[in-house]
Amino acid sequence: MPANVTPEYERAEQRYRQATTDEERLAALQEMLSTVPKHKGTEKMQADIKRRLSQLRKAEQKSAQSKGPDPFHIPKSGAGQVVLVGPPNTGKSSLLAATTNADAKVADYPFTTVVPQPGMWHNEDVQIELVDTPPITPDHVPTGLMGTIRSADLVCVVVEAGDDTLEQVESALTVLSARGLTLKSIPRNVLNASDPAQRSGLIVVNKADLAGPGAVETLREIYGSAGPFDRGNHLNKAPSEANAERSLEVVAVSARTGLGLDDWFKRLWELLAMIRVYSKQPGRPAEMEKPFTLPLGASIADLARQIHRGLVDTMKYARLWGHARFEGQQVHKTELLQDRDIVEIHE
Repeated sequence: MPANVTPEYERAEQRYRQATTDEERLAALQEMLSTVPKHKGTEKMQADIKRRLSQLRKAEQKSAQSKGPDPFHIPKSGAGQVVLVGPPNTGKSSLLAATTNADAKVADYPFTTVVPQPGMWHNEDVQIELVDTPPITPDHVPTGLMGTIRSADLVCVVVEAGDDTLEQVESALTVLSARGLTLKSIPRNVLNASDPAQRSGLIVVNKADLAGPGAVETLREIYGSAGPFDRGNHLNKAPSEANAERSLEVVAVSARTGLGLDDWFKRLWELLAMIRVYSKQPGRPAEMEKPFTLPLGASIADLARQIHRGLVDTMKYARLWGHARFEGQQVHKTELLQDRDIVEIHE
């Protein structure tokens, strides 16, 4: 039986052949496995891909054990992890310093950051983890950095407002695309989880307070989901086809003045597709300073599990303040929650 592989599989296989690192081979094999047609004619192909995946993973484990802790592995914390990527000297470290308490090393010379550095961004009553990363260029991507990027919940391409802003964006997106990653400003719960090439993200233009008239708007017309299309010829695609693929939002910020930082945080929260829920003990005020963060679509049962593993089995009912028909309404544990709901669980 012929395999009849898809174009997506062929592109992934081509990336595998061109890969120069085990990390790139692993990503290509994972995409090959997810895109290969699943029928009797491809059983041997699937088995071969799985065998190669297993060999690469075992080699990675042995390498990690011999080398000790991996500086490019950043444990996730907060409501979500957002990695900042981009060319040299675009202000990634400045943004980390302006939004978190991290001791970010900020300098005017390139390649100041040599390993990823996390920081926790507190805004209102939730936390999002930002990760500053070494710069990427078409000629150089630090070994291990793609693993940091792939494991993050969101990816922000950080560029600097100026004459070469468009070139900076194109450079970063080209580097990611060459390694099998496509960014879209779509909530992560909507993205196709079976497609390892897609990541939720944004373009962040730093130093927007110094940008010339129309500079940010031009980027939004090029990469956003609305506005006139002017890059069909450049991409060798018909405008209608290319317009369908444009879905990268552009956020204008300034680490120096604080311009746009609150709007940036709000958009990150929306793309993370999370909700905050406040707990309340019977007869006491709600705990409004430290909410539980849960994925959009979570139920009261999910909240109970996060409070205590066994609580979902012992609870009898819950009372709900927020989106309920009336305040303190008694609801079942299957009730879906909304952002800023208050829940009182009764055992």
